[in-house]
Amino acid sequence: MRKKLVSCLTAALTVGMANAAAAASNPFSDVPSDHWSYDAVTELASDGVINGYGDGTFRGDKHITRYEMAQMVAKAMAKSDVSAKDKALIDKLAAEFSDELNSLGVRVANLEKHADMVKWTGELRQFYVNDRTDIAGGGHDTGETARAELRLFPTAEVNDHWQVKARLTGQVDLTTDAVRNNGSMQLTYAYAQGTYDKFGIALGKMSNYSYNDEGLVTDAFFSGVQLTYGKELQGILELGRYNMASIPIGNATLGAGDTPNYQGLQLNYNKDKVFAGLGYRHFGSDGFKQVAGYSKNNAEDSASIWSVGASYRFDDNFALSGAYAKNTAADNYDQAASVKLAYKGAKRKEPGTWGAWLAYRHISPFVSLAPTYETYFSKNDRKGWEIGAQYVPAKNITAEVQYLNGKTLTTDQNSQTFFGRVRFFLEFFLLFSFSFFIFCLRRPKGHSPFGNPNRLLLVI
Repeated sequence: MRKKLVSCLTAALTVGMANAAAAASNPFSDVPSDHWSYDAVTELASDGVINGYGDGTFRGDKHITRYEMAQMVAKAMAKSDVSAKDKALIDKLAAEFSDELNSLGVRVANLEKHADMVKWTGELRQFYVNDRTDIAGGGHDTGETARAELRLFPTAEVNDHWQVKARLTGQVDLTTDAVRNNGSMQLTYAYAQGTYDKFGIALGKMSNYSYNDEGLVTDAFFSGVQLTYGKELQGILELGRYNMASIPIGNATLGAGDTPNYQGLQLNYNKDKVFAGLGYRHFGSDGFKQVAGYSKNNAEDSASIWSVGASYRFDDNFALSGAYAKNTAADNYDQAASVKLAYKGAKRKEPGTWGAWLAYRHISPFVSLAPTYETYFSKNDRKGWEIGAQYVPAKNITAEVQYLNGKTLTTDQNSQTFFGRVRFFLEFFLLFSFSFFIFCLRRPKGHSPFGNPNRLLLVI
């Protein structure tokens, strides 16, 4: 079986490069003892990772295929007498060549987690929104938004139970060609997450998605602590602060100094084709007293929102879901609801897959504080019918369109929204290997550590 050591990267990430066994006999006639790669090649051969050709040659000037590289990784994975550090490096190569390894019968679906690995995923999303709402007495109000947004998601392994997760976001306004936030990538959230069997804990600023009602109430962020327990039947407790400075509540927004204290509780059941959830969320702030029409005499300083949701998947094609929410602290526009019938579904890693849906939504500004629905991108005081579709033209690329035709709740005027978006999903690794850098610094001048640069497989 042919093998080739394409670079010190292969060697460093496979079995390590610390003072290779120079005393071992040379297995390849075309790798002399004074060659710069002699020690690495001899070490790998003695460990049974590479075999060379049947005539006793190594043929280091020939390219290898990904399948041949996977065979080398598979042999390295089979070794038991490797250090923890080398085991971590082998696992990273296994992640890169998982498809080829699976074809060899080597399953690497559950790779061990290690503290020296930071995994990055990302998404470039470009979207366009057009809102048109009639004005009483004639005419209409039109709003238009076009934006490109880059999101990067680093995940760092702390130990077997803890991870640190974050999101960096950068935006460009495509209508004016102006960058937002002075062109900088901003930290959207950052939190530490621990998992112990059925129990989970998260600390920091994190997502505040109302799972129990599928995002009818909120899809934003809060700072604090989140506790979860259970699998099929799961309870979620959230305590902290909720920044609502940019979230419209009726005709006003809470000021930056009026960040509400927040408590949330959910109980969700999810098994096979059935999902059902119950939730309660409390937001406390004097800022609610400044929202016109929220309560009698502007005396209420909180929001107390109950919500329920359920869904049922009939088969691989059809699913029906619904949710209802009520703010018991508000005196007006205190109820919200959503019903959705979905057909099939787009799978971003499977080109040609698609999905479509039809939904009716009643979104009230005092209940759905930050709903997840894209057609309510700028207005959360409408009711109407929504139709949408999503398609995967190529792996990790999705395109979707949505259209809402309804009326405003506050003025009872006709309102339409068109939403279109293309998303490009990214996934890559940043690997840190001290031994790799030391070895490459010691390599002879003119010898590339990557062999053929067009075959670089990992980002360092």
